Amino acid sequence: MTYLLRVKLPDRPGSLGSLAVALGSVGADILSLDVVERGHGYAVDDLVVDTAPGSLPDTLITAAEQLSGVTVDAIRPYAGVLDTHRELELIDRVAAAHDDRLQTLVDGAPRVLRVGWSVVVAATETGTTTVVESSGAPEIRAQSMPWLPLDSARTLDGDRDGLPQSWRDMDTCVAAAPLGSTGRALVLGRPGGPDFRPSEVARLGYLAGIVATVLG
Repeated sequence: MTYLLRVKLPDRPGSLGSLAVALGSVGADILSLDVVERGHGYAVDDLVVDTAPGSLPDTLITAAEQLSGVTVDAIRPYAGVLDTHRELELIDRVAAAHDDRLQTLVDGAPRVLRVGWSVVVAATETGTTTVVESSGAPEIRAQSMPWLPLDSARTLDGDRDGLPQSWRDMDTCVAAAPLGSTGRALVLGRPGGPDFRPSEVARLGYLAGIVATVLG
């Protein structure tokens, strides 16, 4: 079984090595690591961890949090293929596509930005319409989304921003960014969390801004 483990740990030499030893003691192997954020004295990392069949995720949490200063923000099964795609590689694929550039964007964004699904939405006279969506994206019925159009990338709140009920039912953390001045937005959903950190929202904004330029 493979899990995506988000941990907050002290940003000092030896912290990551100690974490690797602790996870190894319960039969887990770290397959990849992505630094999500660094702050004053701490780091937030996403680790893709492979475990033995039958291992429980609670075992990983216990092993990690026995270390001083280490907390687990979230853990969830990682069903995607392990890859090294990053934002620039996704932008290259979008630029090389022809009639399906937006579809290429939403198909690649979940792997690059470690979310469950992505959609491009646009405001219409009757509500909001889905332009394209990735696999696993929940249905969006026509409704008003008062946060459209967006001026910049930000997280969205279920009640305050009038998000679809299907998103709220799954306790989905949502972030969105404008695709230029078209009135469309790239929306990312992370069912069950964890929350989007400021560095992740910034990455989303940069990605959407460059893609908007590519789309013309």
